[in-house]
Amino acid sequence: MDIHPSATPAERPSRRGFLALAAATGATAALGGLPAFTASAAPLRPTVSPLLPAADAARNQLWWQAPGAAGSMIGQGLPVGNGRLGALTGNDPAAELLVVTDATLWTGGLNDTLQDDGQFPYGRDDFGSLTLLAQLTVAVPDHDLGAVNNYRRVLDMAQGVVTTTYEIGGARYQRQIFASRPDDAVVLHFSQRGGGSYTGTVSLAGTHGETTTADGAARLASFGAALGNGLKYGAAVTATSSSGKVAVHGTTLSFTGCQDLTVVLSGGTDYAPDAAAGFRDPSVDPEALAGTKVRDAARHSATALLHTHVADFLAVFGQFDISLGQSSPAQRALDTWQRVQARYRDDVPDPELEAAYLQYGRYLMISGSRGSLPMGLQGVWLDGNDPDWMGDYHTDINIQMNYWMADRAGLSGGFDAFADYCLAQLPCWTDTTRRLFNSPANRYRNSSGKIAGWTVAISTNPYGGGGWWWHPAGNAWLCHNLFEHYEYTQDRDYLAKVYPLIKGAVEFWEARLITTTVTDASGAAREVLIADSDWSPEQGPLDAKGITYAQELVWNLFGHYRTATQALGRDTAHGAAVEALRDRLYLPVVSPTTGWLEEWMSPDNLGETTHRHLSPLFGLFPGDRIRPDDSTPKDILAGATALLTARGMNSFGWANAWRSLCWARLKDAEKAYRLVVTNLRPSADGSNGSAMNLFDIYQVDKGRGIFQIDANFGTPSAIVEMLVYSRPGHVELLPALPAAWAAAGSVSGVGVRGGFVADLAWRDGKVTQATLRSVGGRTTTLAAGGTSRRVDLKPGESVTLRHLS
Repeated sequence: MDIHPSATPAERPSRRGFLALAAATGATAALGGLPAFTASAAPLRPTVSPLLPAADAARNQLWWQAPGAAGSMIGQGLPVGNGRLGALTGNDPAAELLVVTDATLWTGGLNDTLQDDGQFPYGRDDFGSLTLLAQLTVAVPDHDLGAVNNYRRVLDMAQGVVTTTYEIGGARYQRQIFASRPDDAVVLHFSQRGGGSYTGTVSLAGTHGETTTADGAARLASFGAALGNGLKYGAAVTATSSSGKVAVHGTTLSFTGCQDLTVVLSGGTDYAPDAAAGFRDPSVDPEALAGTKVRDAARHSATALLHTHVADFLAVFGQFDISLGQSSPAQRALDTWQRVQARYRDDVPDPELEAAYLQYGRYLMISGSRGSLPMGLQGVWLDGNDPDWMGDYHTDINIQMNYWMADRAGLSGGFDAFADYCLAQLPCWTDTTRRLFNSPANRYRNSSGKIAGWTVAISTNPYGGGGWWWHPAGNAWLCHNLFEHYEYTQDRDYLAKVYPLIKGAVEFWEARLITTTVTDASGAAREVLIADSDWSPEQGPLDAKGITYAQELVWNLFGHYRTATQALGRDTAHGAAVEALRDRLYLPVVSPTTGWLEEWMSPDNLGETTHRHLSPLFGLFPGDRIRPDDSTPKDILAGATALLTARGMNSFGWANAWRSLCWARLKDAEKAYRLVVTNLRPSADGSNGSAMNLFDIYQVDKGRGIFQIDANFGTPSAIVEMLVYSRPGHVELLPALPAAWAAAGSVSGVGVRGGFVADLAWRDGKVTQATLRSVGGRTTTLAAGGTSRRVDLKPGESVTLRHLS
């Protein structure tokens, strides 16, 4: 293994080009930003075109030969988003339909009155639900699909643009749709070559019974209203053309004889991430602000708007690149939906499609998690006002899985929405916990009678409220994600910001743990600390004590707290005391009955063998306590492997993604890969798998499937984990590389826990070159090809390693 220190990262042509382009246009690669719909300064407009050459752009494009059906937008519409606003686009030549969601348009409220069973209500009025903001239709009656030739629509994931092209007569038509973060608007630009024109209408409609009005002088249509909970919201649209006529007729905009047309939509709510203000900003008039934003954007040319958006989007997307090998010409000739079907039908690896699936997850993260609330079960893409499970934040796997990918795949800034959400909710979570958790009716209450800190319910909303059931261990799992982000970034300012969340969760568990006596393998009795009555999500007894899920999470939480106190130099005595409690925690053993790692502190299997949740395997992933090395007792490793095997290889969506991540941790490349492929299977009639637009579909009833976004992030996380495993102080390259990708490949921009970023290339299953760059880390051990080497770097430095066989 040769190490070649350098002051800059190794050559990475694709990423280097992306970042140089961002610098030339003045774009920023940061993801964080304004937390609500608010007035903002005019964006910086690029002085040079940031658009990629066609050949470079094609690497990260998906394409289809048919538009999405208006009645099937959730599975056929193409998503765009600016981190707060999300839209599904139908791309019908005669009737462009956009269904638009604002991440903050939630019904419900604090929901802090318990039911008779000590649990929270869970309905659309009390707990609340994410809902649609608007529908936009651009009707072009003369462009009926039956009269169109050479139809094609393309999702450019690197540049964040949906493009539709087709021909009618001798004219070629093109429309581009993108959701611009700098302009805080969705833009549709219609153009043509060959003498064609557009004549039709633009219609804006709310989805809650609103009345749209229009301003003829401003050529603007808008609406504004308030939900029953008092949340104000609004939307506005305008249209311009340099070549035809745009006017107002009634409540719609009409356009006539236009060779070009630009439509600009914006909207939002008066939500604010401030519990003290009741999660409202009374200074915001959403309808008026939406009108201001669309008028400001429409003063600029469509080219200027496009360049501004692409410079912003591309600077973020370009921080990571991947190649898993070459696909065949026959595979490349297929459109995306045909290709997904062929991959399943023929069972032939399609490495470019599999790499594109990862990049699609990154595209969704950039589009759905910037400067607003985090993504819940459906992100910012709905097709109605009744999403299953309210489109909420499930805290027993789903929201956590949504954010596993961010740091791993070059999108660390995308994590901000998750962290900021938890911080904004903390005052309510703390108050509700201390007032209500120890209700005598709550079967999960602390039998000690003590209460401190905070916890959450299985479902949470953006108003500090909980739904469904209490989830005592949910605080520890949220804190795992929060602390792991620090492990990637080594950002002490961030750690100080989230420290109150971690400390509060620790205080909750100090009050909750109880003692019991266990007998070890030698027959000796000892006193241990265990979790009070709980449920191993989402199966088995409802009031078991010492469940493996909770024990692993608390062991993990206490260790992170100790590290945080040392890193920040505060509460160090308390940190040491908590570490002592950690040493007394009961940790699971292998059942002599099943041979599996026990889930319920019982030798018996008290649940469903092939259950979707892997709750007792938290210590394998996302935790690190169970590892395939000498640090883990062989019986524990074997028991965890046996339990994972028993859970099976054919579940759905997020359950497959979690399984894949666990198999990657166990270095079983082929099982991990097979589960990735399983999630790529085409969904038919609502079956589990990928829809036409690659949204993950979860079958809830025969013939009915729903979109649930977590697998679109969890599966890419598994792909990265197969290529790079890391924990603070250790990074391993190609721990689970499957045969399908072994011939040749590369990946750059992979986050490494401990404060590093890795780039690597391989051939014939062996690493040929790797670069490790410090973003805050100083020392780690790099393992590859059966060898390992200590690496010492200062922040900003890098090393390049070759001959790692």
